[in-house]
Parts: sequence; C-alpha cells; structure tokens
Amino acid sequence: MIQQIKYFLKLTKPTIMILVLITGGTALVLEGSLLSRPLDFLLVLLALYLTGGSANALNQYFERDIDARMQRTAGRRPLPQGQINSNAALVFSIGIGLAGILIFGLFFNWYSALLSMATILFYSLFYTLYLKPNTSQNIVIGGIAGAIAPVGAWVAATGQMALDPWILFLIIFLWTPPHFWALALFYKQDYVAARLPMMPIVKGNKSTLNQIVIYTWLVVFVSFFLLYSARLGWIYLISAILLGAEFIRNSHRAKALGTDQAAKKLFGFSILYLFMLFLVIVVDGMA
Repeated sequence: MIQQIKYFLKLTKPTIMILVLITGGTALVLEGSLLSRPLDFLLVLLALYLTGGSANALNQYFERDIDARMQRTAGRRPLPQGQINSNAALVFSIGIGLAGILIFGLFFNWYSALLSMATILFYSLFYTLYLKPNTSQNIVIGGIAGAIAPVGAWVAATGQMALDPWILFLIIFLWTPPHFWALALFYKQDYVAARLPMMPIVKGNKSTLNQIVIYTWLVVFVSFFLLYSARLGWIYLISAILLGAEFIRNSHRAKALGTDQAAKKLFGFSILYLFMLFLVIVVDGMA
C-alpha cells in the first residue's frame, strides 16, 4: 500500500513541485496577508501542489508510450515500468486536480480556481499533445504553465492581479528555456528516439547554446525589476548580482565548451539559481 502511494506520488513529479511551491510561497510572502493566517497559507500551497501535480500526472499519462522509449524516463516513471495501471493514473490525475480547484474556489476565490484549471488544461492538453510533438519552441510556450504559480497564489490571497507576481512569473518563464535546453542537450538521443522536435535536434547544439545564453542574460536582467516593484533591499541586490553572474558564466562556459559535462553543470546550477533567488526574495521581503 505504501509503495503504491509512492508510485502515485511520483506521477506528480515531486522534485518539480518543490520549485512550484517555493515560487508560489514566495509570492504569498511578498503579498503578506496570509502570513498571519498560516493555515490558509498552507492551504494555498496544498492547492498548488494538487493542481500542479495533476498537470504533471496527466502529462505522464499522455506520454507513457514516449516515456517508455526514453532512457531518462523508462526506468524512473511508474507508468512505463508498469507499476501503476494507466486507468488508475488517469483517475488519480483528474481527482487531485479537481480537489485542488475546489480548494481554491471554496476557500479562496473562483478566480484562482479558474486560473488553476486553465493551467492544468494548457499543460496537459495543449503543451503535451500539441506543442511538444510539433514545435521546437514547445518549452518556451509551455513554460507559461510552469511559471504561473506565483500569479495563482497571489490571486488566491487577494482576488486580483498585481505587478509583483507577474515579475516572478517572468523570471521563471525566462529561466525555463536555458534550464530545460541544457537538459535536452545531454539527453539529445532520447528525444531523437522519441521523435520529439526539441531545440538541439531541430536547430542543432550551436543554435541552442546561443539561445541559452540570450535567455540567461534576459532572466538575470528581469530579476532586478523586483528591487523596485517589491521594494527589496541590499540583501536581494547582492544575491541577484552574484547568482546572476554565475548563471551567465555557466551559460557562456557551456557555449564555449559544447560538452555534455558543461551542459549538465549548467542544468544543475540553473536549479540552484532559481531556488536561491526565490529564497533570498523571501528573506529580504521579511527583513
């Protein structure tokens, strides 16, 4: 029973969802109203996990045959390994998504519920079934779904939009291509086997690395906007400069060397960059 629960949990892509919770939680800290209502704060994070996990689980359901052909996923995901029945995975995916939407709607507002439902549909249907198999820009457009957590959390807390969560959104949105394309570079043969038009396959490594550098510079540039919109201070300024400089250095190094090892290092640092940047936003925002 416990093992089955673990398999279903893997459908939600928990590692990715940790970053989603961090980015959504950061928006809640900046907004501030739920800091005095910790149960509501945690309830927003639970709803974010359920709806984001639903989108990820549906993605795995629809891509179960593709995942079986890719070395990176065949031995790690429960559906290709036959650890979960596909019908059970579909019911679980829809069930947790509906639960998350209802939490947003009943405990907060239906604006956030509709936003979360749109995100699930966008990622699981439009991105998974249309964008990913048809365009090398799939991860750029599809990155909208992965970046929306701060906006959704802010809307749940306030019932309206604001500038701060959209800057957080833009940081994640611009961060996604260099993060994911670095992964695609050293798993290129997997995507060839799966017949997916990822950037390194369609445009080649050189073009992909050029775009990685461009997007890295853009995300670092946009990160400084928070100094003004969120009124952050010197802690964030120094951290954003140091983290951004290292992110840019890694992207240029990957471009110069063109090796799998350099791409892996860039991929690893990209995760650290986003985690640390948002952690510093929380620290500075609460200082």
